[in-house]
Amino acid sequence: MNRVLLAVLSVAAALALLSCQPAAPPTNTAENKPTTSPEAAKKTAPADSEALSNRLVTQVAGVKEGDIVFITGGVRDLELLEDLVTDTRKVGAFPLLTVNSDRIGKKYFEEVPEKYDNQSPDLDLKLATLPTVSIGIDSSEAEDPLAGASEARRAAVGKSFEPVADLYLKRNVKQVGVGNGLYPTAWRAKQFGMSQDELARTFWDAVNSDYSSVQGTGEKVKGTLSAGKELHITDANGTDLKVRIEGRPFFVSDGIISPEDVQKGGPAVLVYLPAGEVYCAPVAGTAEGKVVLAQDFFRGKEITNLTVSFVGGKVTSITGSGPGFQDMKAEYDAAGPGKELFSFVDFGINPGLHLWPTSKLGNWIQAGMVTVGTGNNTWAGGDVKISYGTTNHLPGCTVTLDGKTIIDKGVWKS
Repeated sequence: MNRVLLAVLSVAAALALLSCQPAAPPTNTAENKPTTSPEAAKKTAPADSEALSNRLVTQVAGVKEGDIVFITGGVRDLELLEDLVTDTRKVGAFPLLTVNSDRIGKKYFEEVPEKYDNQSPDLDLKLATLPTVSIGIDSSEAEDPLAGASEARRAAVGKSFEPVADLYLKRNVKQVGVGNGLYPTAWRAKQFGMSQDELARTFWDAVNSDYSSVQGTGEKVKGTLSAGKELHITDANGTDLKVRIEGRPFFVSDGIISPEDVQKGGPAVLVYLPAGEVYCAPVAGTAEGKVVLAQDFFRGKEITNLTVSFVGGKVTSITGSGPGFQDMKAEYDAAGPGKELFSFVDFGINPGLHLWPTSKLGNWIQAGMVTVGTGNNTWAGGDVKISYGTTNHLPGCTVTLDGKTIIDKGVWKS
């Protein structure tokens, strides 16, 4: 999953983002529907879009007079997008709204000649020189929005847009992404073993929650981790991984881009809602061991017994079973250099969201969750700019820092 391109500026940039969507659980239909039914939209919409919009603009992103704000999302959230445009102007800033859909990405790979996959994204590079703020609402509806597209084409489009993501970071554009792998689509609700209504309530309550306690926890956890040298992550399922973090900067996604974050720039001005994470790009070349996932999903197909082994900070083997494994491996094989690098460690710190252990799968923000991955890590303070990346949530694991237990079977130690 690519966590860099939060703002999708055009059709082609939308493809770059869609080519790196997180894994999805199985469903009974493979149909890619271009629009959302009124009933489904009602289920997933925020209860008070005007209040949420005002909060996103004035508090989370801290939009100021004169800012240029890029806003992106899908038709299902059109009312929220309209409110964001209005609230942006109310503070004297200038909005540019872009609406995306799964159908746009799917039709690209069905009808646009392959020779354009490597075309320089000149328009997006020019547009990327403009914004000071971007606000993106997860717009994907399908489990595999680019079903049928070749791995080589997906990888080529993603690579062509790496300079756009790099420019956003270099310009310290404040970026707010709403979704964070939890947007309440029907298939994601099935993933977490919940009804769509239940997931929608859980999701929007988390997005709208008071992040003051999360901010305090984030700074405490950041201080603890910043003083450490080596992490050891273990689980009874076979996960056993060591990685060094000594001297590496940690970042906190706590729901607010503060003036202090603005001064730091780069990854410090990226926020993912619902919020509640502390993360870093560890010391390169130090990851040793393996991570094991009993169950995962890739584009709607189940993967079981996924095992990823690391030596010297690089992937040495990926094994697994289930109908989704070969597709996942094919995507990995098609990606370019950097795909094999162990790239980040992420800790969930939000005590208000509870999906695991009800679900066998993890999520980014739940308190005590540990997530690791390979590939792109510019969002976490690293220098791996490849558009490809993997994400492995490790619910219920134990973590020691320099020999002292800080997380015990998925629960933070006080």
